[in-house]
Amino acid sequence: MTVFLQLWRREISSYFRTSIAYAGGAFFLAVIGFGFWMTASRLAQGAAEDGLAGAFFGAPWFWLAMLIVTPLLTMRLFAEERRMGTLEMLMTAPVTETEVVLAKFAGAFSAFLLLWVPTLAYAAILERCGARLPALDWGSVAAGYLGTLLIGGFFLSVGLLCSLLTRHQVVAAMACLAALGLLLAAGQLPLYTHAEQVRRISRAVSAPLHMMDFAAGILDTRTVVWYLGATVLLLFIAIRILEARRLR
Repeated sequence: MTVFLQLWRREISSYFRTSIAYAGGAFFLAVIGFGFWMTASRLAQGAAEDGLAGAFFGAPWFWLAMLIVTPLLTMRLFAEERRMGTLEMLMTAPVTETEVVLAKFAGAFSAFLLLWVPTLAYAAILERCGARLPALDWGSVAAGYLGTLLIGGFFLSVGLLCSLLTRHQVVAAMACLAALGLLLAAGQLPLYTHAEQVRRISRAVSAPLHMMDFAAGILDTRTVVWYLGATVLLLFIAIRILEARRLR
């Protein structure tokens, strides 16, 4: 556990030593803040039937921010260390592949959490500025944030695996963006096919549909198990790939 904590602190501190983290964080908060303001404006005008949580977590701004921030947080995890040769030095230390992968994932997930913490104050800020917001359904808000963490963890595991497969950060970021884009597009397949099996699978893996349920306060244990299981599986694959490279 001590080794894991040291590696985790190393990963967290590395985010604050680069300007990319600050620029990415500012962009993320700006996009999410603008999306929240737009959602609140629509609700105030009666142009949206969903509650604030449902309209916010299902908005295009939400997915745009998720698509941008995930590659920024994960592209350097392994790719940069492989390019600079520090990964080989790290693997000669008395650490296991599991500790390295989990520490890097925990570092990225912690940074992801830090980005979302300020959004908790958005509603209070708008009210202080004179905006009249509808009463919040805190159950839906809590479920929406839970869904964000589950989907975010899964997205980060995809980005971590992409970073492990290349030496170049840009390639890792583009591969992650492409993979996540395909996952999001899979939710649109029911609109273009009549095959019931394909439609069922599409609904089962569609993050936008899952987020709509979370934002409505619906907690489906199958969805929770799907994201936890998929995240663990991708991390397990990353560990096995790292072990195979160490044995070469």
